[in-house]
Amino acid sequence: MTTSVTDQHFAFVAILGASNSGKSTLMNKILGDKVSIVSPKVQTTRSRIRGVFVQDNTQLVLVDTPGIFKPSRRLDRAMVASAWTEADEADKLLVLIDATKGIDKNTEKIIQTLTQNKQKAILAVNKIDLVKPEKLMPLAKTLGTMPVWQEIFYISAKTGKNVQDLVSYLVKNTPRTPWMFSDSDITDMPDRLFAAEVTREKLFMNLQDELPYHLAVETTLFKELSNSIRIEQNIIVERIAHRMIILGKNGSMIKKIGEQSRKELTRLFDKKVNLFLFVKVKENWGDDPNQYTPWGLDFNA
Repeated sequence: MTTSVTDQHFAFVAILGASNSGKSTLMNKILGDKVSIVSPKVQTTRSRIRGVFVQDNTQLVLVDTPGIFKPSRRLDRAMVASAWTEADEADKLLVLIDATKGIDKNTEKIIQTLTQNKQKAILAVNKIDLVKPEKLMPLAKTLGTMPVWQEIFYISAKTGKNVQDLVSYLVKNTPRTPWMFSDSDITDMPDRLFAAEVTREKLFMNLQDELPYHLAVETTLFKELSNSIRIEQNIIVERIAHRMIILGKNGSMIKKIGEQSRKELTRLFDKKVNLFLFVKVKENWGDDPNQYTPWGLDFNA
């Protein structure tokens, strides 16, 4: 599709919310494909992820940010700082609230901060498919009295209910500005980082308890061949015991994770993927500035 530069509309839309409010699910639903990884566990997204959406003469860059929560580690602080930076720099701010949790402490902090900064935001109350109307009505009444919201939508990012209404509002209220990306782009994330995120998602889905929060994935090789892609990745953990868990009995766990990631990467890149995973032990990797740089996170946040 081509459109005249003089008639183009463009905006960055930062999606902000407490952990596990459905930000990544919403962005993937709007884009119609996976750009941001999704997991039932909280704090899955570690840095801002951009997805490019085009409708007619409007281009929106949706920015999925790390969830807002009370940080306890250096990485946590960097993640939360990244979310607020994106909120400050975006043209539009979209806040998500999990209808099943209502206004919890993290959401309350978001509202307080926006109010103090005199920032306005569009609100999307998500997961309404999981809440009975009698529970949703008091929440809607409370939210409706808050002057911080420009507009309020009640949606289900998972089923798509009312998502198009939200998208139509964003498109309709986007200023006339030249696009920043091609109409064929879906994300500005480098392939190496994107591939690492897919594998990290599979680790989140298959590992229990706190272990997924204490590991990182780095792509050490991404080589496109004539009919395939060779990808080599290191899964970095803090302890030998963590390495043994990821490997599993007779290598069963790492094989399972590798198969799932390989299958997804093949679909996403639309090309055969040969994936090779290695588990490396690196104590206190969270204190290594080099782990923060690729994601644009502030080590000193």
